[in-house]
Amino acid sequence: MPNKTQNINNIAVAVNPLNPEAFLLAKEISASLTEKGIKVLLGKMDEPSLRESISSGSQQLLIALGGDGTMLRAGHIGAVSSTPILGINLGSYGFLTEIHRDEWGSALERVLAGDYRLERRMMLQSTLFRAGHKIGSWSALNDAVISRGEIIRPIQLILEINNRHLSTIVADAIIASTATGSTAYAMAAGGPILSPELRNVILVPVAPHLSIEQSLVLSEDVNIAVIVNTSHKAVISIDGQSPVDLVNDDRIEIKVSDYAATFIRFHDPGYFYRNLIPYMDQNPTIKKNV
Repeated sequence: MPNKTQNINNIAVAVNPLNPEAFLLAKEISASLTEKGIKVLLGKMDEPSLRESISSGSQQLLIALGGDGTMLRAGHIGAVSSTPILGINLGSYGFLTEIHRDEWGSALERVLAGDYRLERRMMLQSTLFRAGHKIGSWSALNDAVISRGEIIRPIQLILEINNRHLSTIVADAIIASTATGSTAYAMAAGGPILSPELRNVILVPVAPHLSIEQSLVLSEDVNIAVIVNTSHKAVISIDGQSPVDLVNDDRIEIKVSDYAATFIRFHDPGYFYRNLIPYMDQNPTIKKNV
């Protein structure tokens, strides 16, 4: 069903900075859009000027070229301004995309005609406190992971739900995941798979030792706190990005973010289930023996 939106005149095209192929395709897409009279902002995903323009709401659409990691970064950038994201898959999985590299022409025609739907994906906000002082805060589209560092020893983590003690666990890590992230690290650690439009938070322990082993599926109004209790290194990583070092008694508070990532979709919501089984049966990252 056509989407009743204003004419699209400003589009950002962002690429994975480590993928030369993505940049070549982005230039081709940009040239096509320019011929249609559309103003295009082309750049690498990590360029400050591009990120600022998208976050400020100056762009009506963000076209992101790359794999799921690129889509995660695009989600972070576009969430604040609710800028819709059209992902073109150049990676292995494509859980967050439904457009392949050879389909971009027809996909753009449909977008410009308003023939698409918008899918909003819930995000998490994780805030680190140390000795009562705020150290940092990060948005996650997939997950926030509190884990051990390079020393191969589990860490002790105290879990609180809505300011009530839930459990103290000894484990390699605890994953706080969105429904989007339920098919990522959380799934690998034995967590449940949730339909992406659900607004739940999943807690998944990783390699627990004589501790709670079950995953928890929590409501969107939950407030989670994880207190680090360890004599060796622990870290927090947001959406698989570079880890931030934690120290004993650090407190990480996790809740549903005020922002959400918005993706352009052409298929009906059942596409998630149709794609899931082929991904599960034929992992594209596994090298096949010939």
